[in-house]
Amino acid sequence: MTLSDVARDAGVSPATASRVLSGRYSVPDATRARVERSVRKLGYVANMHARVLAGALSRIVAVLTSDVTSAFYGRIVEGIEQEAVAAGRMCILVTTQNDPGRESAMLSLLREQNAEVVVLVGGVDAENEAYRNRMAELARTLDAAGSRLVLIGRPSPSPDAPVTVVEYDAVGGALAITSHLLSMGHQRVLFLGGTPGSTTTSARVEGYRKALAGFGIETDPELVVHGRSTRNFGYETITRLLDAGRPDFTAVFACDDLVAAGAMTALRERGLDVPGDISVAGYDDLPQSVDLVPPLTTVNVPLAQLGRAAVQLALRRTEDAAAGQHVMLGTHVVVRHSVRPRFAPRA
Repeated sequence: MTLSDVARDAGVSPATASRVLSGRYSVPDATRARVERSVRKLGYVANMHARVLAGALSRIVAVLTSDVTSAFYGRIVEGIEQEAVAAGRMCILVTTQNDPGRESAMLSLLREQNAEVVVLVGGVDAENEAYRNRMAELARTLDAAGSRLVLIGRPSPSPDAPVTVVEYDAVGGALAITSHLLSMGHQRVLFLGGTPGSTTTSARVEGYRKALAGFGIETDPELVVHGRSTRNFGYETITRLLDAGRPDFTAVFACDDLVAAGAMTALRERGLDVPGDISVAGYDDLPQSVDLVPPLTTVNVPLAQLGRAAVQLALRRTEDAAAGQHVMLGTHVVVRHSVRPRFAPRA
């Protein structure tokens, strides 16, 4: 079946049938109903390859992320897919393995395929001028074709770039969780994990430092230990510090819940109680954080909501909207049982 067959059966022109099926034009309800009825009756399926060759958008929401095994990225992608399916779009997922070259290659391929929305999930490790120029040019190219670049958890490459940015208050979350530890009497707080220079790590360290300054405490460089955001890094680093005789901290603020889980295991294996001897806090509020022993005090990030908001904004933008769209979602501290007052008697 062809588009002409659908138009003939519905009693409209092929151009009108095309406008109905594209979903991008205003068509009378009665006309739309006739065309859709003919599509179902004839079993018509659009030739997507032909549409792409003709310059039409492919109704694809493409998601690029560095890792699909991480619960952090998985929850965001889940929100993206839910919203995309609800809007009648197909969602495809591409992993980049934190390789800038692979990211660029995949972005070029998706641009050639006229993906309607292209979503980049997660922070960037090197937010330099070359990266910003590349992202700004990509955003302009996609915009010219009617597509949209969406960034989740990373800043816009420039104020005038036609890009949708969905962020969470990473600085505020780190400020709040560090202030919570400080208010409990912990003046020696170890910041643990996070790739140095990445936008995600930089925001969380900024919040950590702001909290210290607010309590009149200078940041001790010895208490900021960066590394991979993994459970093994948290475990190995705490083990190394304890072996070196450096329990000169009373609390750990892990850059994410996975690092916190590793740190808690290392402390427990060395006979230290959490939170009796050392308090531990995390970031992200991943599902497994409530199952740790003890349950982890952490910062909640609205991960699925980030994904849903990204698709909603990208698909609902209007022709006369501002070049850029930007939304910041809030974070909050979830108090559980891995933090206790510094001088409170142990139970």
